[in-house]
Amino acid sequence: MARLIAVADRLGIDRLVISMGDRHVIDPSPEELRRQNDQVLQALSHWHHRAFGLVYVSPKHVAASLREIDRCVRDGPMVGLKLWVASRCDSAEADALVRRAAELKAVVFQHTWIKAGGNEPGESTPMDLAALAARHPQASIICGHTGGQWELGIRAVRPLRNVAVDLAGSDPTAGFVEMAVRELGARRVLHGSDVPGRSFASQLGKVLGAEITAADRRLILGENLRRLLTPILTAKGIQVLD
Repeated sequence: MARLIAVADRLGIDRLVISMGDRHVIDPSPEELRRQNDQVLQALSHWHHRAFGLVYVSPKHVAASLREIDRCVRDGPMVGLKLWVASRCDSAEADALVRRAAELKAVVFQHTWIKAGGNEPGESTPMDLAALAARHPQASIICGHTGGQWELGIRAVRPLRNVAVDLAGSDPTAGFVEMAVRELGARRVLHGSDVPGRSFASQLGKVLGAEITAADRRLILGENLRRLLTPILTAKGIQVLD
């Protein structure tokens, strides 16, 4: 975290959103989920003024994940959920996690990808996320990475007003941000870094180099996330500054 903050300071980044711990486990056990969440809690204990946390959960372990949501979000400092690749998010098991998130006003960040060589068995696509979001219109959901193949990902979630897309992870290709703004509106587009898998600079370049208005750029680089997090921060008694 100290290294990430130092680099963020160099690039003018005020806040980070962190999730998961020191290793990627495709199918984490309840014990592994708790261990990695403990690592994020430890980071937040030192850097709560610079970072928000997402609790790592899995639809394969609903009871354990609900306990982690209560421990880390309801009774702790975290502000949302992180779902990765253990189970596709259109599964019925994911419903209980999303419902609990909505009750707590927490955001749900779901990793999505469309891989040319085929996804992991439990890896979600934007189409899977669209099915989940349609069942939970009251939930605030982020389509992580916009599926990598962003032309398909943007179209998959376009009808769902409760879904925002995240720009992080893919190469800084011209046209990505412009299409997202054109098809979804700038208020549904979020900047992200995917650090340390990608650099802050390459992912900022997507937004800073895009042919969009200065007002849209401000929304994407921070104002949208502030708006999405305001309900849960207010519920936690945290003042949201302009």
